[in-house]
Amino acid sequence: MEQVTSNSFRRRAIVICLNLSLGLGFPSFCQAAGEPTEYQVKAAFLLNFTKFIEWPAAAFETPAAPIAICILGDDPFGSALDHFVAGEVVNGRKVTVERIKRAPPPKACQVLFTARSEKDAARSLLGLGMGTLTVGESEAFVRDGGMIAFVVEDRRVRFEINQTAAQSAGLKLSSRLLNVAKSVE
Repeated sequence: MEQVTSNSFRRRAIVICLNLSLGLGFPSFCQAAGEPTEYQVKAAFLLNFTKFIEWPAAAFETPAAPIAICILGDDPFGSALDHFVAGEVVNGRKVTVERIKRAPPPKACQVLFTARSEKDAARSLLGLGMGTLTVGESEAFVRDGGMIAFVVEDRRVRFEINQTAAQSAGLKLSSRLLNVAKSVE
């Protein structure tokens, strides 16, 4: 019998709670998982975003290519994101994490998280090509052409969506994702 560690239980509980909050409302039992850190919540959201987005086939190098979540700049997640995506498969594609120091070439990343350490986030959005979901943390990220911006309100992680930018990149965002966003532009 597999022994479940408290870290793996906590990871699973956070993912389950976020899945439920995206689809069915936020149940009170999620509080029992303990208070996750800001970046554990953001890591879980990054993984869950992949489940609510339809990418064009042209977003991938090959039909078997993974969904790559790339972190541009200093990595604020520690090992949390790696733990969340370990063994995950979305729409038949393995999910991977990559840490990068400069804007990626087209098709290298399907999700590009731009860390706060990146002072000129808007420039990193240029030239990404079709099929890259851009996620950031700055207040101006969505206004500057990013697709999803994390915001923290009353110690809760929420997100804003720039649907026009996502559509321009050939991405289809699920109505379930749009419905739980703080705002949609």
